[in-house]
Amino acid sequence: MRRLNPWIAVPVLIATVAGGVIGFQVTRVSCSGGCLWAAAAVGLLSAIAALVGVGTVLVLADRSVAEWREQQARGGPPPPPEDPGPPTC
Repeated sequence: MRRLNPWIAVPVLIATVAGGVIGFQVTRVSCSGGCLWAAAAVGLLSAIAALVGVGTVLVLADRSVAEWREQQARGGPPPPPEDPGPPTC
């Protein structure tokens, strides 16, 4: 199993907490009366959505950078073919 990467874990944790707080506060402010349970539920769903969304983007970006570094270590990609220039009529 891979080690936990702090460059991924810390931003995901921050986004999760921020998503939960924002979801909770927006629901609490927009509801009149005792909507604490509804605000907590929306806050939890917002936190889960932030966790999944930010986590997915960061893991994909990390894998992309790792693949790029591996390719650079092997000598890089092959050079592109000669550019023929714009088409002429």
